[in-house]
Amino acid sequence: MNTPSHAASATHVPWDGLVTAALIGTGRRGAPVRPRPGQDPALALLDAAALHTVQRRAAALPAAPGSRPEPAPPDPRPPLPAAARRRLALLLGERAGGGDRRRTAAPDLVELLPQWLAAANGHGYRPPDALLPGLLDAARARTDLRPEALAFAGPRGRWLAGLNPRWAYALRAHAAGPGPVTGTPDATDPEELRRLWREGLFAERLAALAAARRRDPAAGREMVAGTWATERVEDREAFLGVLRDGLSPDDEPFLEAALSDRGHSVRALAAELLGSLPGSALTARMTARARTCVALDQGVVVVEAPHECDSGMRRDGITAKPPSGRGARSWWLSGIVEATPLSVWPARLRVPGAAEAVALPVADGWRPELHAAWCRAAVRQRDAKWARALLGPATAPPAPEGAPGRDPARLLTVLPAAERADWVARFVAAYGLSDAFRLIGVCAVPWAEPLGRAVVDALEIARDAGGYPWSFSGVMGLAERCLDPDQADRLAVPAAAGTAPDEDAAPPGAAGYWTEAFQRLAGTLRLRAVMRAELAG
Repeated sequence: MNTPSHAASATHVPWDGLVTAALIGTGRRGAPVRPRPGQDPALALLDAAALHTVQRRAAALPAAPGSRPEPAPPDPRPPLPAAARRRLALLLGERAGGGDRRRTAAPDLVELLPQWLAAANGHGYRPPDALLPGLLDAARARTDLRPEALAFAGPRGRWLAGLNPRWAYALRAHAAGPGPVTGTPDATDPEELRRLWREGLFAERLAALAAARRRDPAAGREMVAGTWATERVEDREAFLGVLRDGLSPDDEPFLEAALSDRGHSVRALAAELLGSLPGSALTARMTARARTCVALDQGVVVVEAPHECDSGMRRDGITAKPPSGRGARSWWLSGIVEATPLSVWPARLRVPGAAEAVALPVADGWRPELHAAWCRAAVRQRDAKWARALLGPATAPPAPEGAPGRDPARLLTVLPAAERADWVARFVAAYGLSDAFRLIGVCAVPWAEPLGRAVVDALEIARDAGGYPWSFSGVMGLAERCLDPDQADRLAVPAAAGTAPDEDAAPPGAAGYWTEAFQRLAGTLRLRAVMRAELAG
């Protein structure tokens, strides 16, 4: 058994030092820890490594003895069912071990962790205490996991993160989500919120502001206004972003003042927020500018882009210097049209609605620029009617990659989930998968049945036509994570018939890849179905 002095010596040697000594050998370098009397240096090294391993598993860092931490807070959520607990241990172990990430017929467990966490949170479970270190390590390595992982970790996970600087991200991130699980301050105690705002660290201040804004939007705004002049530019931008929740006309005077801020990013955000307030003075100014730039003449839209970017335009968020390769006048026009309420255009162009406005001819080649600005306005203003009109029918030929004009993927985000999936399904049925990757990626998970069927049909057509299989690996990866698990039985036949393509026409190795890919897809869907059942208990 290690004596206290020996243990203290072992814990003060870094893990890397132990590994280096083991690789070189204690015979050549000696042991980096002090052996007990009569003990072989190699055994002393192994003892130190074992002690480090236990500490790492317990989420403890080597340190001199100190006061005990406060007990972990209770977590009232129900525990995971036994099968789901074993599954989580397997998923976290696969991530930590790295695994063999080559694409084989076996499901990729690492890629299933995000949706497992989302499903577990949907059931309201709490994680086993013993798996909290692995969960926090996983979220540290993958930022996309953090919202779900931290919600699942709950108050005990945040308590544990406070004991190890490796997980400091969990303490910084807690301001982003409401409720006791993510550690947001108690919104019922305004004095505590004001104290945190005056004295707290940045993350604590951000959390206090978010809580105050939810409790009383005006009080939250006044907190920001009271210290605005003394805040750093990047902090002002972050605090201004919190005002997005509960935004109302009462916030307009403060946001108008922020348009004169010395920080460009602050001015741009203030202009964006004002642009989302119907009837704001900024939208009135942008509307007046838009009327001087765009008009209808004998049934044709005519455009006269601004000839300069004056101080008023710059104050309202329009950048004077365009990006590289972009004309200045078209850039200024785009900024004006994007910030103008879309409700202005039917009356201005003397048409009943969005579809008729989009159908109008545009003179002098301005159509791509005007429609691109309308697209961005539809996304910013979340206007589904304009998004539908600008999208057009799913069977319309897709625009060349990088061409100005409509951006279907962004426009689709404005539509309801079912309508979005139906549009993409019809697009895939008409044009296959080559131009569909971004469109598929914005659809809700699991995919609705028409979209799932269209994607599988398109993959089978590509396979049977002898298509180059590796170009579809991205879509295959999405399908593994997004197809409804109930589609697994339908994939049994394609997986078994994976050698069907004409091997003379297909690239070398294509038949084997398609077989493996369909088998992997079917296997992943079946595993997701099993995971879903495990969480259901």
